[in-house]
Amino acid sequence: MTGRYKYFKTEDFDCQETGENQMKPIFIHKLDTLREACGFPFIVTSGYRSPNHSIEKKKTKEKVGTHAQGIASDIRYKGGTQLHTIVQEAIALGFTGIGIHGSFVHVDIRELGDSGNPIMWAY
Repeated sequence: MTGRYKYFKTEDFDCQETGENQMKPIFIHKLDTLREACGFPFIVTSGYRSPNHSIEKKKTKEKVGTHAQGIASDIRYKGGTQLHTIVQEAIALGFTGIGIHGSFVHVDIRELGDSGNPIMWAY
């Protein structure tokens, strides 16, 4: 990976099981922009996932996850105000996948499907 980031280090995105890291610089720059827009720090709880990561191994080759593509991260938030801000800013910045969990928000820049619409879901 190449590039300089304001808020993140490339190792923040290392696969938790293998240590590999093939994050796309365009995604990290976009996450940097999200962090700037939010105005508060957040921690990456899951970045790149190697194809050998236990979660990715369960998926079919046709259904490679956005983490394994290097275009997604889960970020921890504290409380409803931070959650609201992250989601609002992620939408405004054009993130195309947003998943909300009780302790983190998944954001990604997946290709849009046939509908052409971004998607949002809750875990």
